Amino acid sequence: MSMLPAGKVLAFAAQGERRCLGVWRAGGRLVCPYAAVLDGAAAKDQCARCAQLDRSRSVAADTMADDPRPYAVYLAYFGPGLLKVGITAAERGPARLVEQGAVAYAWLGRGPLMAARRAEALLGSALGVPDRCGKAAKRAARGALPPAAERAAEVGRLHAAARALDGWPETLEPVGFRCGDHAELFGLDRIPAGVAELGGMTAGAEIVGTVLAGAGSDVYLRLAGEGAGAGDDGGGPVAVLDARVLSGWVLGAAAGRVTTVAVREAGAVRDAGEGGGGGQAGLF
Repeated sequence: MSMLPAGKVLAFAAQGERRCLGVWRAGGRLVCPYAAVLDGAAAKDQCARCAQLDRSRSVAADTMADDPRPYAVYLAYFGPGLLKVGITAAERGPARLVEQGAVAYAWLGRGPLMAARRAEALLGSALGVPDRCGKAAKRAARGALPPAAERAAEVGRLHAAARALDGWPETLEPVGFRCGDHAELFGLDRIPAGVAELGGMTAGAEIVGTVLAGAGSDVYLRLAGEGAGAGDDGGGPVAVLDARVLSGWVLGAAAGRVTTVAVREAGAVRDAGEGGGGGQAGLF
């Protein structure tokens, strides 16, 4: 989740070129030896060669099967009918769920990495529970969330079905059902209907607006309208930004008073600084 608090004013510009962030090792970043330039619209902040090196010691890529840490299996809920199963190091607690923008969640079990992997695979094969959900589906689901009690009930039903499966790994300690909910943490009640989408950054592109909410890597902004200052509402549209597209850019202060990154609304792309009315339709 974005650590930007609601009400924070943003006014920044991308400078120079977007560069690969290199490889994460021993708690720090090793600079990309290729000084690779990245696509400004892509969520990935590494070049292909650095990403390949990172995956050579990655739990996600199953190249770190000897990790001795205990792992937790979880169910993550993003909206009605949109649930996934996943694993995370037990020591991280719910941090992984927050990073993914999970609206609600529940733990299924804890144990060795490979036992957690077997449970994850079991839910996929026996119940058809996916191990990932796409960004577009998550964003769409946030606009049609049922009350918290209904969210918890849906997670509870899947939790019970998962625990009733034959073939549950013996070394995976089961965890009783208890549903956590992040809707208040994310500020989802502040997200209006008909949210636009900010495009990728380019050199010199600027974003000017006020933070409304954040879920996972998505930041929801009230963009400053024509003639408004950075801290003014100005009647501008609400748009969502995938903050991952900012990684690798050098960010400086915005020179202007409006967003110049392309905004997609109602299936079209226009410049946010242009005038124009009309209601915003949902993205998906």
